Amino acid sequence: MSIGGATANTTSLLRVMNERAVFGEIFRMGRVSRPELAQATGLSKPTISVALADLERAKLVRAVGLRTGNAGRAALLYEIRPQAGWVLAVDVGRNYVRVALADLVGDIVARRDEPARADRPQDLIAQLAGIVDALLAAAGLTAVDITLSVFGTPGIHDKETGALRLAPNLPGWDLPGSVERLAEVAAAPYVLENDVDLAAVGEGAYGLGQGVSHFVFVSIGTGIGMGVVIDGKLYRGSRGAAGEISYLPVGEGDPRVNAGRGMFESVASADGVVALARRLGCPAGTAKDVFDAARAGDPVAARVVDAEVDHIAHALAGVTAVLDPELVVLGGGIGAQAGDLLAGPVAERLHALVALRPPRIEVSSVGRDAVLLGALAVGLAAARDQVFERTVTLG
Repeated sequence: MSIGGATANTTSLLRVMNERAVFGEIFRMGRVSRPELAQATGLSKPTISVALADLERAKLVRAVGLRTGNAGRAALLYEIRPQAGWVLAVDVGRNYVRVALADLVGDIVARRDEPARADRPQDLIAQLAGIVDALLAAAGLTAVDITLSVFGTPGIHDKETGALRLAPNLPGWDLPGSVERLAEVAAAPYVLENDVDLAAVGEGAYGLGQGVSHFVFVSIGTGIGMGVVIDGKLYRGSRGAAGEISYLPVGEGDPRVNAGRGMFESVASADGVVALARRLGCPAGTAKDVFDAARAGDPVAARVVDAEVDHIAHALAGVTAVLDPELVVLGGGIGAQAGDLLAGPVAERLHALVALRPPRIEVSSVGRDAVLLGALAVGLAAARDQVFERTVTLG
């Protein structure tokens, strides 16, 4: 009996392993035929057929027609069943919140962007909950249909206290237990990630980082941060604080008296740009005003842009010396929207600051959607595993 039981368990384990391999390849390749799956997985065609039949019964994959045009029999194609799972992606910023609901193949079925009510945690939570309810209603779903929610926020999640650290742009989130309130937004399990880390993932999955093993995503806007990709994988550091370049000693003044902001952030963020412009006599209301004036030929605004270029180049010199990235992607409100004024001059100045050839400096190709797309990529990978685990069991 014990030998027979062991054999049955081994057979069941192999079956699940085969199904997982097939499911993963369909997820990666999209619409795919049995021969293509056999080639990609190394499994025999009969084994592929059994796995596909099981996955169809579990409503994880579906047949979607025939591929014709080649000699011989037409090949039946399979794809992930989109409704097998749902991912909620949330970008929580100081100025805007962006929320998207996507099916398991990544197609966004509902989305909403709104100015953030970020002055108090309770107001922001209520706003997010209202948006999610509206998106679910528009998609004909309920909260229990969501497989996983992924939130991108500034700062670092302190798991011991449930607070957000290093997130001065979100007042009140540094209090113990504040992060746990995200459970009020959606009933499903949720994941919290640093927003700039997610932006790096989004750029790697959908933008300029595709196929680049070593790159950094530098977000410059109301705050400053950096996502680091090494050997094609996101690098978080020992406490999740890798890439907190806002605290680099670049700029002016005493880093201990910057009201919770790092030295680099205090001079190079949107507030720093506006503050310098006003000191030089340019009556700018926003950083965008400064960059627009520079484009129009205003000499004072041009001095502000030159200072911004200098700050960014010095910060990237340190990053380059330590990480040696192939590519630096500029994003965020300033990095993306003023990239035409920054990328070229930063690259030129960086060339004089580093010993070897500097990395390429490019402006994000996904723009303001970088964090949302990163949350989507993280959510899809995790949701794929979750729906498989809850649906396919050892029999």
